[in-house]
Amino acid sequence: MRISSKGRYGIASMICVAQLGRNGDFVTVISISEKLGISKIYLEQVFSLLKRSKLVTSIKGSQGGYQLAKPPEKITAYDILQAVEISLFEKTERSVSQQAEGIEKSITALVWNKIDKSISEVLKNTTLTDLVDEAERNPEDDSFMFYI
Repeated sequence: MRISSKGRYGIASMICVAQLGRNGDFVTVISISEKLGISKIYLEQVFSLLKRSKLVTSIKGSQGGYQLAKPPEKITAYDILQAVEISLFEKTERSVSQQAEGIEKSITALVWNKIDKSISEVLKNTTLTDLVDEAERNPEDDSFMFYI
């Protein structure tokens, strides 16, 4: 499965909003851009899609920014990807010609549909809270402190 950069940035950005906006603060695109090393202009496009899907709310102005529209435990990875990916689950193209319809149906039923279902289940069962918790278990600073 190939997730576009918008999908990957959407998930990473939502983790940032959940972390930085814990106290009800609005989080700016600039702060997310700096934390993730992603273009501010590109993030604005991602947030436009997230806002349209009602995953975030925003206010303008000097104290403006974005915050989660729902608690993080109510937002799933599926919700985020659904908001920013053009077509999350496109149907797989035919594998064989019309002459081998039985083979095509068996591949679709036993492989492609099962893969789609498994991926969908994982995404729907992974909440933003899960993602934040995992991110905080794996801090960015991987350096070690040595004492002599």
